[in-house]
Amino acid sequence: MDKTITYFDKLKVAFHYVLPQFLVTRAAGWLAEKQWGAVTHAIIRLFIKKYRINMQEALYSDAKDYVSFNQFFIRPLRDGVRPINQDPDGLCLPADGRVSQLGTIEEDRLIQAKGHYFNLTDLLAGDFELSEQFKNGQFITTYLSPRDYHRVHMPCAGTLRQMIYVPGELYSVNPFLAEHIPHLFSRNERVICVFETEFGPMVQILVGATITASISTVWAGVINPPRPGEIQTWHYPAQGESGAISLEKGQEMGSFRLGSTVINLFAQNQVEFAPYLHQDTAVRMGELLAHKVK
Repeated sequence: MDKTITYFDKLKVAFHYVLPQFLVTRAAGWLAEKQWGAVTHAIIRLFIKKYRINMQEALYSDAKDYVSFNQFFIRPLRDGVRPINQDPDGLCLPADGRVSQLGTIEEDRLIQAKGHYFNLTDLLAGDFELSEQFKNGQFITTYLSPRDYHRVHMPCAGTLRQMIYVPGELYSVNPFLAEHIPHLFSRNERVICVFETEFGPMVQILVGATITASISTVWAGVINPPRPGEIQTWHYPAQGESGAISLEKGQEMGSFRLGSTVINLFAQNQVEFAPYLHQDTAVRMGELLAHKVK
């Protein structure tokens, strides 16, 4: 832990170590699914006000349009409010949020926050063969705050080849804790999605967190709960084979019930991030993420 942080900061970090993460998350998931009519609508209105959510972007703009908090939280947007970058050599950002970190994977290390790194192979659930494809490649970590749109989209067209559910902790992934809890992203529960793309192999990881009651994908529905406590792996056919799952650039691929983080991995010498992207850049789904290296 950084010795320069205040006593109050140390208490905040310590609190997250002792917080009953799974109990709190189960309770949050239960509450978020309840359909309590006027009470649910009042909670949604308070949430909109507190986080200054622009409901004019939502397909349904009135709190009364949502029967549960979860339905509101993964609200769809109106057509056209997130235009997809049309550059054929460009990739688009997968989610609304802020860039937590981005850059080069240093052999087998990714930066989590200043002075903190985590291991690529650990992030990929100990899959050495998979991690070998991304050594010295590029990564970007996008943090989704409670106010953000919580559906996750494809940076480019791709064919799903593998999905891995990894059980783990449920620490909050906000920027403060990312600076003070070592190996946060490789410790937390996550869903790893491996795609074949024209930009080489790509991994898109949906990272769980405290009160992120569930993660879902468009091809498999809700992945968690249940939380089986062991790694589960699914394999999918290659492009052109029967049963292949192919998604287009900008197409929705998954969602979070409450906020979390998306991590994207790209192989070495395949993509170059857009120059405007830096740590803490505010981003919106569909904007330019990177160009293909020529």
